[in-house]
Amino acid sequence: MVLLSFDIEEFDMPLEYKGEISFDKQISISQHGLENILNILKKHGAKATFFSTVVFAENSKHLIERLLNEGHELASHTWFHSEFEDKHLKESRERLEELFSTKVTGLRMPRMMPVDEKEVEKAGYLYNSSINPTFLPGRYNNLKVSRTYFNEGNVMQVPASVSPNFRIPLFWLSFHNFPLAFYKKLVADVLKKDKYLNIYFHPWEFSSIKEEAFKLPGFTVKNSGKDMVARFDAFVEWLKEKGHTFGTFQEFQKQVHA
Repeated sequence: MVLLSFDIEEFDMPLEYKGEISFDKQISISQHGLENILNILKKHGAKATFFSTVVFAENSKHLIERLLNEGHELASHTWFHSEFEDKHLKESRERLEELFSTKVTGLRMPRMMPVDEKEVEKAGYLYNSSINPTFLPGRYNNLKVSRTYFNEGNVMQVPASVSPNFRIPLFWLSFHNFPLAFYKKLVADVLKKDKYLNIYFHPWEFSSIKEEAFKLPGFTVKNSGKDMVARFDAFVEWLKEKGHTFGTFQEFQKQVHA
């Protein structure tokens, strides 16, 4: 099973690099990207899971309703993208359920931040996909964490996929910067070894984000916008041709526990 997932959030990355962007533009860029994602998924009949901040969801109700109507899963990306307290775990899950009358069982922390697993379980989540089990200087040092899913208390941990050898991460930056043939080779290795794939992206990758005011480094904007739409469309087509199925995290968890 291929687990495509998207962290749908206010596009605040320019602020990390001392760039300038208004809140309205943060939302509109992500909304435009999300529309592009949903169109690609609909074209290929592929299901996915969308981890949303409450801030983005409250400002994008029509798009959240569309993704639910098209068979995708809504999960929590907490309340804000750049601010977090433990109480946001439960509050964000309940707010998303209240807004959209759907069952929210999954969590992904913004920027894959560490989180107290006891608090995650107390907040009512059944799975957490907040670990990138690789080494990335300044971001992650999770080489001792399992590459594949495992349980912690009553919560299933579903780490992002990395290659079986050397733990090369397959996250969004790899997709943009690796030659697509090399990325596909790593994906094929993971699917052969693990029998599933967990990769994640963001809606703003599918929008035009090369404005000077954003001050984003080249490696973050390479193959973004229209290039990303074409690249991702071709990638999903390739996965389909290889006979792989697409599922939500809830479906994956049911399959594992069957």
